Amino acid sequence: MPQIIFSAAIDLGATSGRVILGAWSHHRLTLTEIHRFPNTFRSLGAHDYWDLGTLWHEVQTGLRAAVAALPRGAKLASVGVDVWGVDYALVDDAGRLVFPVHAYRDARTQPGLKRLANTRAALARIYAATGIPNVFYNSSLQLEETVARCPAITDLATRCLFLPDYFNFLLSGRMENELSIASTSQLIDVHATDWSRATLDHFRLPPQWFSKPVLAGTKLGRVKNFPELAGTQVIAVPGHDTACAYDAMPAAPDGNDLYISSGTWSLVGFESDTPVLGTEALAARISNERIGDGRYRPLTNVIGLWLLEGTLKDFASRPTSDRAWAALISAAEKLAAPAALLDVTDPSFTNPSSMRAVIDAQLKKRRLRAPKNLAGYTRLICDSLGRGHADAMRAFEKMTGRKFRRILIVGGGSKNRLLCQATATAAGIPVVSFALEGTAVGNLASQLIALRAVKNLATFRRHLGAGIKQKTYVPRR
Repeated sequence: MPQIIFSAAIDLGATSGRVILGAWSHHRLTLTEIHRFPNTFRSLGAHDYWDLGTLWHEVQTGLRAAVAALPRGAKLASVGVDVWGVDYALVDDAGRLVFPVHAYRDARTQPGLKRLANTRAALARIYAATGIPNVFYNSSLQLEETVARCPAITDLATRCLFLPDYFNFLLSGRMENELSIASTSQLIDVHATDWSRATLDHFRLPPQWFSKPVLAGTKLGRVKNFPELAGTQVIAVPGHDTACAYDAMPAAPDGNDLYISSGTWSLVGFESDTPVLGTEALAARISNERIGDGRYRPLTNVIGLWLLEGTLKDFASRPTSDRAWAALISAAEKLAAPAALLDVTDPSFTNPSSMRAVIDAQLKKRRLRAPKNLAGYTRLICDSLGRGHADAMRAFEKMTGRKFRRILIVGGGSKNRLLCQATATAAGIPVVSFALEGTAVGNLASQLIALRAVKNLATFRRHLGAGIKQKTYVPRR
């Protein structure tokens, strides 16, 4: 009887975290959600921070529960961690935190963002070096602000570990920077798999804080100081959750699929052997992040379901169950298409105190009526995001000469049929939504390949696609 391999995916998102147990047998992956917990940043004074102590406690709880859920006599072969992008921990030689961990939505980067935006030569030079546009959440801007405001940090900190790197350290005792998460920083050389020294110098960052990134699939050693996981291998999976989600896509071998990882953000992009660079790419804010194997993931960020999450806070009638969500989407579908759509690139959507008020203000400025109820806002938001997805696709086609034939969507948005249909109609090509825990599946895929249970990613995708539940949305006129 074929051996069943059990691995655990630690999948930490900006609004929730999960520990997922994966069982691989007969070329099939079975998932069990062992532990789910909320996550949010907290404001302290004028700044926003992550509570890493609570996250680590929840991770430990989830891993212990995963071991308890194993069949009698079974062992957990491996564990891997993926997290949202850009945020980091500054630590000393012993791995002790020496600075609070800021959340990427903290407004502290705004002066640096504006300064770089107004210096065209430097902006173009940094984009040419890193392939990452000037965005408020970039690690480069966060670290620049920290060093400028707290110069003594260069004496206290000896390493910069991005959050999946930091959790890998807590598990294994080994400090490494993994490539996919490092590539979100605006500090990696776009033509290599190491740091851009010129960019580190521009932002006045100590190069000794960073080690040459390892590729996904690197074994970091056994879990330490965790008796329940004695013998379990810690594997550096693609540390960026979006990279994991992309790996999980059952993509066609011809490379003509566009991917959307839809959640708080909509990450729209594709896989490529080469980056997408140049003046037009910079203007379109194309981010050349990396796949775990070192290749490229040109993508652009569309604001995503953050719009809907924020708007729900202003309604007492917001859905709290799957049934209520289905009723809301059905009510929104029955409404007429909005006369005009939101400009989803509006920076005022970044982190407002009231998302509904910001939407209303944009509509009022354009002399448009605000929706009457939550269903109306839901329809407006989903249709607007669909147009945003289509605009991103057409920009990629213009810059690369590619012609995409399908859009593959995973994540929370893949369950939203209104959003999927709006995307298909706006893009003019089919949208295939997968009932797939994308980030967890991609995380587990990397572990299985490292364990040599699966030959490579193409093989994993072929096996996965054979049994996955999917739905295709065709464009409507």
